[in-house]
Amino acid sequence: MDLTVVIPTHNPHLGRLRATLAGLRAQTLPGAHWETLLIDNASSTFPSTDEWTDASPANLRVIREPRLGLTMARQCGFQAAAGRIAILVDDDNVLAPDYLEQVLQFFQQHPRVGVVGGKSLPQFETTPATWAEEFFPLLALRDLGPEEKVSAGLRPPGAAHNHYPDFAPIGAGMAIRREASNAWLENQVAGKTALSDRRGRELTSSGDNDIVLCAMRAGWEAAYSPRLALKHLIPPGRLTPDYLARLNRGIQKSWMQVLTAHDANSWPPLSAFSARLRKLKAWFTYRAWSSPAARIRWQGACGHFDGRVRA
Repeated sequence: MDLTVVIPTHNPHLGRLRATLAGLRAQTLPGAHWETLLIDNASSTFPSTDEWTDASPANLRVIREPRLGLTMARQCGFQAAAGRIAILVDDDNVLAPDYLEQVLQFFQQHPRVGVVGGKSLPQFETTPATWAEEFFPLLALRDLGPEEKVSAGLRPPGAAHNHYPDFAPIGAGMAIRREASNAWLENQVAGKTALSDRRGRELTSSGDNDIVLCAMRAGWEAAYSPRLALKHLIPPGRLTPDYLARLNRGIQKSWMQVLTAHDANSWPPLSAFSARLRKLKAWFTYRAWSSPAARIRWQGACGHFDGRVRA
């Protein structure tokens, strides 16, 4: 088996799940070369099989993972995968029809790359406000252009810390070799990082970054390939000021924590008292009361300071 597509899902939206599965059904790579694992992560509501089977690829299996959390769902998927390469797909991602073929070709051409991702392009259900465009990267949306990018080691010569490549893959569409995912799994089993990823309605993050850093610490490179593209389906609820503020705070906090856990954080640690003072100052610096965008920026600063507090 060449590939395993792993789709973690918790209380999925039927329409977006059907679109995700239909995108897999439309793949140009013959089904005998890959499998699909739909990981039901402790859902309290889950569409009946009759509502989505007609849209799904024939090689799909559903696996129940009772431990709530994206990290648990990914562990389950990696451990159950038969493929030598796993592809992480969210339940609101629609892969381009040649995505799986392109992944195989890329890894064949780059034997030292352990993790690769590509473009994540938006499909909005409603037109976002102009001010929200600044925060699209928080929604796992990105297009890094037409040039391929490959890392050259985790710590540059003479650097005081490890360096996280700014083009490293995000979770949406990340393809990872089994040997690289095993490095992350071993880290999880050993309890070497205690990072919290998405769990129910919690908006903590950086599980994607943890996977990349574990792979790179094991000697693999990270890459971006413009040949890989997917559509990310964005409902209106993810464009509200409240959601984006919570999301920015959770992402910035966990980003600091994952960098610290992997000796890649150039920011010094803070005391809890210092963090409180900095958050108060940032309230005025960002004029957090003045607009939705200003409040979202301030919440991101608060998360950044919280993430630097000594454990």
